[in-house]
Amino acid sequence: MTKSPTDEASLPQEPGDNYVQSFARGLEVIRSFSAESQRQTLTEVAERTGLTRAGARRILLTLHTLGYVRHDGRLFQLSPRILDLGFAYLSSLPFWNLAEPVMEKLVADVKESCSAAVLDGTDIVYVLRVPTQKIMSINLGVGSRLPAYCTSMGWMLLAGLPEDELRTRLIQSKPMARTPKTKVSVEDLMDCIAQIRQQGWSQVDQELEEGLISMAAPIRDRNGTILAALNISGQANRTSASVMQERMLEPLLAAASSISKMLGRQHF
Repeated sequence: MTKSPTDEASLPQEPGDNYVQSFARGLEVIRSFSAESQRQTLTEVAERTGLTRAGARRILLTLHTLGYVRHDGRLFQLSPRILDLGFAYLSSLPFWNLAEPVMEKLVADVKESCSAAVLDGTDIVYVLRVPTQKIMSINLGVGSRLPAYCTSMGWMLLAGLPEDELRTRLIQSKPMARTPKTKVSVEDLMDCIAQIRQQGWSQVDQELEEGLISMAAPIRDRNGTILAALNISGQANRTSASVMQERMLEPLLAAASSISKMLGRQHF
């Protein structure tokens, strides 16, 4: 199982005196479940986390007692209560309640899906999504993660980082070709993101998935720091990259600016 990087620039840190190993192992068990591994045996959880069967069993039974895991006697799976952990993050950032109506209007205007995401290590994490129709083979929703190096929101968010930190994250991403158009050279990506900094928006033309084009704009806090990214996505066979720029860039930038202004008026 591929482990998702954590925040704090995703730099590895040595556990110190304040490190609670049992808690960390519990999180590893939770992260072992995914769309491909929705239901697992005890042995599978132990293998995916590197824990002993006894250790994995203790954690799973603890999560079961707390209501975060279901168990039918053989297979374990996460329960809906696990969503409380993610919603705790979203509810701590109430400005997303302000963003949703703006995103809904944008979707109505451009007739394409709209999403918002934040940067977490080398990934983007979806925090809000207003779809029109399914345009990707990947099922996306709140909490979904995608690599930053090949997504429009990822490029926009990476553009907000200092040069040294940007390079570090790109190297840690270990870019690989998702399509024939994916940029995998760190230098090429650095040049691309430098251009995005200047123009103030980003566009990915089938870098993540063939047939998918997306464009992103920054959502900034009151200090001008890029806090999140807003994007619209479309199908290449219906809307070319140039047509998307011509018809949708201005509404996208206006929506991102509107959310940024509302964010600047809030006191969190």
